[in-house]
Amino acid sequence: MIQGKEVGIREIPRADKWLLFSLQHLFAMFGATVLVPFLVDLSPATALLTSGLGTLAYLLVTKGQIPAYLGSSFAFIIPIQSATLIGGMEGAMVGAFLAGLVYGVVALIIKSIGVNWLMKILPPIVVGPVIMVIGLSLAGSAVNQAMYNTASEYSMNYLMTALVTLGITIIATMFFKGFFGLVPILFGLVGGYSFAYFLGLVDTTGIKEAAWFSVPEMIVPFVTYTPSFSWSIAFIMVPVAVVTLSEHIGQQMVISKVAGRNFIKKPGLHRSILGDGVATVIAAGLGGPPNTTYGENIGVMTITRVFSVFVIGGAAVLAIIFSFIGKVSAVISSIPSPVMGGVSILLFGIIASSGLRMLIDNQINIGEKRNLIISSVILVLGIGGAFIQVNESVQIPGMAVAAIVGIFLHLVLPNKEISYGQSDMFGDTKEESSQTK
Repeated sequence: MIQGKEVGIREIPRADKWLLFSLQHLFAMFGATVLVPFLVDLSPATALLTSGLGTLAYLLVTKGQIPAYLGSSFAFIIPIQSATLIGGMEGAMVGAFLAGLVYGVVALIIKSIGVNWLMKILPPIVVGPVIMVIGLSLAGSAVNQAMYNTASEYSMNYLMTALVTLGITIIATMFFKGFFGLVPILFGLVGGYSFAYFLGLVDTTGIKEAAWFSVPEMIVPFVTYTPSFSWSIAFIMVPVAVVTLSEHIGQQMVISKVAGRNFIKKPGLHRSILGDGVATVIAAGLGGPPNTTYGENIGVMTITRVFSVFVIGGAAVLAIIFSFIGKVSAVISSIPSPVMGGVSILLFGIIASSGLRMLIDNQINIGEKRNLIISSVILVLGIGGAFIQVNESVQIPGMAVAAIVGIFLHLVLPNKEISYGQSDMFGDTKEESSQTK
């Protein structure tokens, strides 16, 4: 890990250190950011491009005061897959655009009346289980990638490759230190790819044929397609913003703690949420997955004590440059599905576990009937895939149903106070919000 004395938020490091610090952030986000488009059949190069552009937009919206890197959001994997079945990838991008607009609306409300209203509808007992649903709903996809070949037949070579990839990722996570400990996904992908190549599962034809310079494959409204509104896609994509908003606020609390600043007060939660929304709208406008702040990059800042937004901006610029290198995109596209499956087994499990951790950290008592009912209903509805068929063309999917029912139960069942635990995540007031405009 490249370390030095603490670098402030608005400080510019010496040029050589600036480049190295930015490269660290690029590597930290790389594995997870390219995994999402791989799973939803989007261009990894476009994901890198929109990740970089989204981060630069976020820095601009937050007035260069919050050092956060934005990458592909895992919460939108299943919604994008579902929306694609209805309206193609173009329809999924329209849905992502609508989700981004939700961020803007919420930001305006927070700027006007504070954030306590959000706490009332999103306590840990609702958000935690919904996050668990995201990870557990993806479990089948990870296992299928790990076990079945392109002909949908069980393959021992595939399973071995997935297990080797998983093992390397676990070892890197547990035992590697410093910078190497922050990029276990990258180690898993490289190790698994090497093992798959040894078994003859890697097709390198595309790498050889790819040009060094290549424009990412973009899906641009009114250029490559004409957008059209669909209630079905809206009901699939928009409710996910409920979960990602709560995740966003949690990340802001972590960044504030690490950097020793209260970013929720200054520049304000409304600005950071708006920045996330703008990044997601940019991604939707170019054909990339929705963006969210990355914990991996917060980890980099924790160890290096380098909080410079210029370093984060440098990583964003590097991501944009990488997106135009055709060989990089070709290498990513050549990664066999069992390698991705092996990494996904751990990643999706971590997502589910983070929902459980939210309940533990906030000391939520599941023994209380109220909490037991809310969490149980959310988990079964979400993982079971319950949906509401409004009409022939409009369907509300399981994840959205689970979140909506969970919020409804929280609002109508008695003894609300026991569902908040020790959470102080949303400790803002109207007066405090008015000072952060």
